Amino acid sequence: MALTESTMLKLGSPMPAFELPNVLTGETVTANDFAGKPLVVMFICNHCPYVIHLSESLAEVTRGYMESGVGVIAISSNDVAEYPADSPEKMKEELKLRGYSFPYLYDQTQKVAHDFTAACTPDFFLFDADHKLVYRGRYDETRPTRIRSGVYESDNVATGKELTAAVNAVLNSETVPKTQLPSLGCNIKWKEGNEPQH
Repeated sequence: MALTESTMLKLGSPMPAFELPNVLTGETVTANDFAGKPLVVMFICNHCPYVIHLSESLAEVTRGYMESGVGVIAISSNDVAEYPADSPEKMKEELKLRGYSFPYLYDQTQKVAHDFTAACTPDFFLFDADHKLVYRGRYDETRPTRIRSGVYESDNVATGKELTAAVNAVLNSETVPKTQLPSLGCNIKWKEGNEPQH
């Protein structure tokens, strides 16, 4: 695992278009489905300890966003040939295991990850109702502690306070906090020859 920071895409960037399958329903989800509403886009995966660390909080916090009228989607872009734990079938299991209520989308070609300049899991992007980027970076300051290879311990509790502050600002027509720090996690597992230059 290569520990990787998010690229911090330029604020004000328009949301890239996407059309991806929802692994649970098979339906195609597009950016247009969220026209006129803020949207949180998360790049996550099943096996990453940095995602698992915040999964309980993520399920609860994003449910609250959705109840407030904010769109939420998660995208997995990992190479499932090399990382079968991140396959669409396993993604379905992950939805149930973690209690996620947001659509979990599969980016088989990895084009959407490229378009968003996603780099790690988890990687968070918040777009306003006009689908302009107003926040990108980390969920909060907490991280799991690596004990040894493949073994992590979470001795701090994720709250999502930084992403939530940005979402609340958008909902209240306030200025999103200027201090935005990169997310940190496992690198996206790119297919051979598909690694980005960013």
